[in-house]
Amino acid sequence: MFKKAKGARMASEATLDLYESSMSSIQYSNPQGKKSWDDLRQAVRETRKLLPAFASRIPSNFTFRTIQTNYGPMTRIYFLGIPPKNRENTLIYVDVPTQLQEEVGTLPWCNLLDAFPSGAPAGQMSREEQLQRERKRVGIFGITSYDFAESAGRFIFPACNNLYVCDDHNFSSEEPCIPQVVNTGCLGARMDPQICPNNMDLVAFVHCNDVWVTCLSSGQERRLTFSHKGTGQLVTDPLSSGVPSFVIQEEFDRYTGFWWQPADMPRTDPQYCVVKGSWPRTYRLLVEEVDESDVEILHIYSPSSDNVGIDEYRYPRAGSKNAHTFLKMIEFTVDEDGQISDTITEKRLYRPLSFFFPWMEYLVRAGWTPDSKYVYVQLLDRRQRRLALILIPVACFVIENSDIDMTFSEESWKYPALQIIYEDTSDIWINTHDILHFLPSKCDEEVPFIWSSEKSGFRHLYKVTAYTGQSSTSPDVFDLSEGVMKSETTEVPLTRGEWEVSGKQIWVNEEKELIYFLGLKDSPIETHLYMVSIKSPVEPVRLTERKYSHTIFFSSDLSMFVTVFSSIDQFPMSNVYKIQYVGQRVSTQLLGVLMGPSSCKEYHPPELFNYQSIAGHIVHGMYYRPHNQEHGRRYPTVLFVYGGPQVQLVTNSFKGLKFIRLHTLASQGYAVVVIDGRGSCNRGLRFESHIMHRLGLTEIEEQVEGLKWLASNVDFIDLSRVAIHGWSYGGYLSLMGLAQRSDIFKVAIVGAPVVDWALYDTGYTERYMDTPDNNRRGYQCGAVTSYVDNFPDQDNRLLIIHGLIDENVHFQHTSALINALVKACKPYQLQVYPNERHGIRNHEANEHYKTMVLNFLQNNL
Repeated sequence: MFKKAKGARMASEATLDLYESSMSSIQYSNPQGKKSWDDLRQAVRETRKLLPAFASRIPSNFTFRTIQTNYGPMTRIYFLGIPPKNRENTLIYVDVPTQLQEEVGTLPWCNLLDAFPSGAPAGQMSREEQLQRERKRVGIFGITSYDFAESAGRFIFPACNNLYVCDDHNFSSEEPCIPQVVNTGCLGARMDPQICPNNMDLVAFVHCNDVWVTCLSSGQERRLTFSHKGTGQLVTDPLSSGVPSFVIQEEFDRYTGFWWQPADMPRTDPQYCVVKGSWPRTYRLLVEEVDESDVEILHIYSPSSDNVGIDEYRYPRAGSKNAHTFLKMIEFTVDEDGQISDTITEKRLYRPLSFFFPWMEYLVRAGWTPDSKYVYVQLLDRRQRRLALILIPVACFVIENSDIDMTFSEESWKYPALQIIYEDTSDIWINTHDILHFLPSKCDEEVPFIWSSEKSGFRHLYKVTAYTGQSSTSPDVFDLSEGVMKSETTEVPLTRGEWEVSGKQIWVNEEKELIYFLGLKDSPIETHLYMVSIKSPVEPVRLTERKYSHTIFFSSDLSMFVTVFSSIDQFPMSNVYKIQYVGQRVSTQLLGVLMGPSSCKEYHPPELFNYQSIAGHIVHGMYYRPHNQEHGRRYPTVLFVYGGPQVQLVTNSFKGLKFIRLHTLASQGYAVVVIDGRGSCNRGLRFESHIMHRLGLTEIEEQVEGLKWLASNVDFIDLSRVAIHGWSYGGYLSLMGLAQRSDIFKVAIVGAPVVDWALYDTGYTERYMDTPDNNRRGYQCGAVTSYVDNFPDQDNRLLIIHGLIDENVHFQHTSALINALVKACKPYQLQVYPNERHGIRNHEANEHYKTMVLNFLQNNL
């Protein structure tokens, strides 16, 4: 592996001199001679044969269950994976020895489910299912998610346009379970099934933009919300319940809009008391209602649409109005026979959230505190520079119109105040996260919790204590006239330094006051599991093996965990570990191997490199050597780019699945280079924010600098034959690369590109560019159409690819680009996929796309 050490000489003109001085002795190679379209297609198919070996070796979505048997405790681990000789995901399990073994072996995989058709082809999925797959970036078929009731071993999952339930009660049967269809009267997809934490027979789900509930024991089903009319016309049907808006899903990674009450309310509150063992029992759901009346409707031509070839979408473009959000509390009762009452009680906040917090724009997170006393929400302002964590007492939800004649002044004294328990501000932007863990409280006036923030410039963990009672020392903190109180807070940093804590998840051992978290302390390209003490925070302890990147799944009692780990040149592996405590020390003990080392002789992994840039920071990259490389030859090169925020391409992890098309390019005699410059994530907020208010203006020069540096340090890159290729933001930068540096890039292959940021959505665009009114010059300079005169006049240098029904980066972007190119009389080639969205999912279309890229490169590079 070629790797330049930190502190290496900077990329400069000197490195280019070294490259140029060696040119006279270098031979140049075409990619293995001219090939026919069918030859290239066959090359794509040969590479695709590697996919089953890669995909089946990446299990995911692990859950643990331990039960007591006659032979002692027994632990079973469930996960999603692809069995041998299969193409679809299914539920698999392994049984783990609870005692340490002298010899640790590989745990055999067992199918939990009997064979059944778990997947539907993309064309047979409902529009809702297709769009959910797009938002979650799901590319596999079969079972892709499930909910699990650990106490009883009950699974519920969507598959093949249905909901299925499966029970694995006592581990007694060695035969696979036969999943049962959850009967329904609903016509169409049932989405986002969630098991009630207090009654595993109750499952809530979303159907046709409303929340429903079904009782598995009785088979009874009830519609809980009545927001959506089902008219089929967006303009007359703007309300939904339980479904986040497009922007919240796409840009803030929240995919659910309802939350079960997690625990029975305390007996001291008789209005909300649920007495265990008594019937009927009352259950509650917090539900988000979304009103998109003010969001503009886009019409997209769709060959498969039922509406005369036109699909409609609510889509807020930069500077336009977003959806409005309201919170509801749904209450219903169930008797001992599983009969759901006809009376459904709907309560709302006695005033909308926007009344209390007029600055709010986005509800980015919501849920319940563990004791069910409060609902919590995280609110973000339009510019995404102010975030507040709010506690809402359950008593603030009332039956609508119950106090219609009461003034707000009277209301605010009748109901408990909403509590602001934390605020975060930034002069850059706030990256939302999923780190929030409420700790047990020593008294009613304290709310301790674990939080993360990037206020130091890097994401770190903090223990925060909010004091919700009136403070005699700071009486001005509270403003009861507005129904809101701002809590005093104290906070203790638990981690610190110029490295990042992952914002996805933490695991807290409350008894031992320890936090387990994922972070990049040892290397910005390796993710590891660390442990830190809440009580006495010192240097975090790394618990996973270096020189790999790890994905972690813990058991609910935090006694064991699974790691799926890999490196740039090592296939994914997976082990099960037991956590051991010896005094104040924590150690891990291997319990079993889920997936051992493996290899594939046909696979050629990329190699990592890094260098110090002219600006002084370290840049990480990777490259694929051309297969069958001959010493002394330089090869045509493809610079594969993304370059935008929130993404890191270069990591010390296996690339065989996600970047298989780059392997295909290398197999056909191309060198392939990938570089993460400033703007990419996991390097701190300042590193990422280098592009703030100037998207498209700085990224290309950093890519060119890295490409030139690498060419001067390896002997196989031909800088006279470089293509730039990317998708989405990478497509945008591919256009900018050809427009800004046509002297470097001979051709550009552009996939689903953003062309004008004024056409993209509010949540993403305004985070980095502000609104068009506040940053007119930034939008103008960041629009590809502003550089149309700089595009080459030679033909066969620009290939544009776009799915016609792309609902994320609309085809309108490509249309605007083509209009500008035509007006300037600039040559281009266009490939449209009529039935594809932002990602090319269809097998035949994907094969055509990859073959076409090879053909274009062969003919023009």
